[in-house]
Amino acid sequence: MPTSVELRQQRNAVVESMRAITEAAEAADRGLTAEERQAYDRHNTDFSGLSERIARQETEEQRAAEMARPIGPGRGGPDDGQRRTDEQRAADRRTAFFRALRGGLARMPAEQRALVENTAGELLVPEDLEAEIIRSLPELTIMRGLASQRSITSNRVRRRSLSEVAVGWGKLETSAQTLTDSMPSTPVEDFTYVEDLYGLAKIGEDELDDSDQNLDAFVRDSFARACAEAEDTAFTIGTGHASHQPVGFTTAGGGVPTVTGSDTDYAGAGEGVKLLDDLKKLIYAVPAAYRRNGAFAMSSVTELFISTIKDTTGGYYWQGSTQAGRPNTFLGYAIANQEDMASLAAAKRVAAFGDFNAGYRVYDRAGMTVKVLDQLYAEQGMIGWKIRKRVGGDVVRPEALRILLTAAS
Repeated sequence: MPTSVELRQQRNAVVESMRAITEAAEAADRGLTAEERQAYDRHNTDFSGLSERIARQETEEQRAAEMARPIGPGRGGPDDGQRRTDEQRAADRRTAFFRALRGGLARMPAEQRALVENTAGELLVPEDLEAEIIRSLPELTIMRGLASQRSITSNRVRRRSLSEVAVGWGKLETSAQTLTDSMPSTPVEDFTYVEDLYGLAKIGEDELDDSDQNLDAFVRDSFARACAEAEDTAFTIGTGHASHQPVGFTTAGGGVPTVTGSDTDYAGAGEGVKLLDDLKKLIYAVPAAYRRNGAFAMSSVTELFISTIKDTTGGYYWQGSTQAGRPNTFLGYAIANQEDMASLAAAKRVAAFGDFNAGYRVYDRAGMTVKVLDQLYAEQGMIGWKIRKRVGGDVVRPEALRILLTAAS
């Protein structure tokens, strides 16, 4: 009879087979064929059956272990064989994960390996630790602090083919309502894809040996920082699925409307005031419903330029916040420094304004993995961790945002 560990390994293989079927179809940008659907349904049935067998086998193994345990002094009788709680199992996976980070999977007992290893020989980051890493990302990035976020379990998300919901006044029973059908005459199949993001974190062997108490915090911080900068860049200027990247909100693929500025670089004498005027136009180009939660995004270089614009008496038109920890605002709207946005030059997208929470969405797919590179950096006295995170991003409501495009030269 197979053990619960062996059954879990069989179930992992079934999951990988199901994933291979869906990824093959998505790579070809099509639905499942009849044969693939039949195979997928068969694997799904196998998964359910294996899950039931695992639960039964774990119960039997736990009961056998309790029966084999000697009755110690002072005990009134044999233990009642209570099964381990979900919290205890999560703790076991976390312990196995950190042990694997230190020495790799090869040195671990098979029972512990089965808790954290996938069929590709990678470490599965425990779900609770992955959730902590994702929660820490908004503190390290700009876009996650502005955009909405959603966790998914698929490789792509169908974009809405409907316009905003239409409403109308009138009684239903008298057919006096005036409604507009929001379904387009030809529905469009368009998807936002989840892409693979890789990061590399390295730590010295000596430091790793001395990090018993702080390894948990070190991993959260290192993994988050390894992904944060790449995410921020991709959510801003990423060129989409064809380049294996999310769709950046400043790109043409994002579909955000532009407002053409009145100058190319605002660098001439007195020309900087035009930029202030164009930023005001940018605000009012956004519908009122999205202005109330609006914010600016621009590079630090552009914000610095704005802060140096003076009037004819030498006084500054605009000054940033002087209160520590409080972001700068322009006409009451916060300014976020997104360093991947273009600096002032001809025909560049130099600033954006709008409700980013309504306009842009980040998709996190569960299943972060790690590859331990314990040999590659051995000569440097370091151990590497290659992190694979699955994440996507796209503009979901273009009308909630506007981009300032400088005039062509």
